Amino acid sequence: MKQQPAIMIDGRRIAPDESPYVIAELSANHGGSLDKALRLVDAAKTAGADAVKLQTYRPDTITLDSDAEPFRIHGGLWDGRTLYELYEEAHTPWEWHKPLFDHARELGITMFSSPFDRSAVDLLEDLNAPAYKIASFEAVDLPLIRYVAGTGKPMILSTGMADADEIQEAIDAARDSGCRQLAVLHCVSGYPAPAADYKLRTIPDMIDRFGLVTGLSDHTLDNATAIASVALGAALVEKHFTLDREGGGPDDSFSLEPAQFEALCRGVRTAWQALGEIDYGRKSSESGNVQFRRSLYFVKALKAGDVIGSDAIRSVRPGHGLPPKHLDRVIGRKLARSVCANTPVSWEDLAP
Repeated sequence: MKQQPAIMIDGRRIAPDESPYVIAELSANHGGSLDKALRLVDAAKTAGADAVKLQTYRPDTITLDSDAEPFRIHGGLWDGRTLYELYEEAHTPWEWHKPLFDHARELGITMFSSPFDRSAVDLLEDLNAPAYKIASFEAVDLPLIRYVAGTGKPMILSTGMADADEIQEAIDAARDSGCRQLAVLHCVSGYPAPAADYKLRTIPDMIDRFGLVTGLSDHTLDNATAIASVALGAALVEKHFTLDREGGGPDDSFSLEPAQFEALCRGVRTAWQALGEIDYGRKSSESGNVQFRRSLYFVKALKAGDVIGSDAIRSVRPGHGLPPKHLDRVIGRKLARSVCANTPVSWEDLAP
């Protein structure tokens, strides 16, 4: 795979040679309560997240207030609702953003957001957001991408539903408009999404194809997909986060609760540590066990000058004798000195 360039968010270097950057997506899981949103930030910090991400829109900035058929959802978690109704319930009120950003800074956890129109970018710029994420559904909104790129901040581009050409168009729009720190997330925009849909072997292909820091936006119900993605080169992992999966909010049912999210943070970081570098040498944890490898031992007493027969020597544990590869060189040799049973074979025992 190509080497992915690093990006920096809020002083944190994000690259394959760094521990995975874990993002807790709050989305609609505040349930209409600022207090709950603040508690979610606390819980994300405690669980080990590197960043908390919001979504910045109002229903009128993301859709139209219409109940016409194209604006109505059929099937899935939000069956029967209009887009406007869903986003009215799900959005994070703009007056909450400052207290949320202030609280995150007090806790020492990074906060940024997905803007859905120019006015959202302007609000986030006033709050000095350190980065931006382009949501999968907005990956085709090249004017929005260009406007975000114009801030000069790092950008994370989610790629759910986008084909390779659309991803490249979005990357080109960001680059041409001044974005110098860009990452992409492999994503499946199903809520929830089955693990089989993720086709994680796409991640190393994205790294080779686009040459960017690459990660995963994971909508599966457990952590296996996210942990596996790290082994394939994912440097960022994003998961929806909630206090209660049974909370009844629009995104609660496919989000991770704090204990699950803490397990995610541990799992992806352990997977990254396990990758290490190519190394055929003996590891520090093995040093005490070398003595228990097999080696050659005498299994009967012999006198100096005796010929060593195959019945007098065996390959057994522990490893204080000659390596077993020398068995054929030992059998048939004469002894230079007497030996006892259950003693290791050494070259000094053998006559020239």
